[in-house]
Amino acid sequence: MGMLCAVSFNRYGRLYYLDPGELRPTVGDRVLVPTDDGAEVAECVWAAQWVDEDTSGFPRLAGLANDQDLRRDETLRKRKAEAKVAAKRLIREHGLPMKVVAVDHVLESSDGSPASGRTTIYFTAPHRVDFRSLVRDLGATLHCRVELRQLSARDSARVQGGIGSCGRDLCCATFLTDFEPVTIRMAKDQDLPLNPLRISGACGRLMCCLKYEHPLYQQFQASAPAVGTRVSIPEGDGRVVGHSVPRDSVVVRMDADGSRCSCSRASVCGPRKAHDEHYN
Repeated sequence: MGMLCAVSFNRYGRLYYLDPGELRPTVGDRVLVPTDDGAEVAECVWAAQWVDEDTSGFPRLAGLANDQDLRRDETLRKRKAEAKVAAKRLIREHGLPMKVVAVDHVLESSDGSPASGRTTIYFTAPHRVDFRSLVRDLGATLHCRVELRQLSARDSARVQGGIGSCGRDLCCATFLTDFEPVTIRMAKDQDLPLNPLRISGACGRLMCCLKYEHPLYQQFQASAPAVGTRVSIPEGDGRVVGHSVPRDSVVVRMDADGSRCSCSRASVCGPRKAHDEHYN
């Protein structure tokens, strides 16, 4: 048992959970978060509170942001905005099929001079792009070291964020840390329409949430009678004509009058029925 708080580097951005240590930040406080490039300023969006989980593996807050930290953060945001505008302009001039997704800037000295920093520009492109001349022009324009990194479609959606078809923030931009393989077989097993517009996410790839309930469907199909199988239920004999996995039930068409009856999977499952007959 320990304490945790949640912070975000951008409004409506991804949440990061940290151990507040001796600090007790409240919602809206600006705090310092340790990163590979040093402590960065973030906003507390979930006040420190006790949780039941073990918090020993979470990173710890570096402290509360002071005026100097806030000025440094403002300088970083200004550098990022300038780099993004310059990158888009030079990409148009070079006629490259690139789209700027995000910009990151690191100040490598305390004086905040542009020449002491490093700018990383993340972009997407339909194929590999020769951007050597673009990097030279960006370096001359921004007066700092420039790196360009190409992102995949899923990584691009994670960086940009957005709203999914469910009406909630994208999973990859909020809590997903790793992308697990998603296949069209998962959509088929869940009887979903194989329309790309219906099963694709904001990134254009198959939705990550197709994997969430897939084990439940596999377990159901392993024990439930297949469609077309004849079964005997308390209401009479019939034939299975459908499945309802969320309700853990099957739909049976009765032989007597052709009506349809929804019954639990356990009532038509062979091993369960044999168990009930033996002990009842």
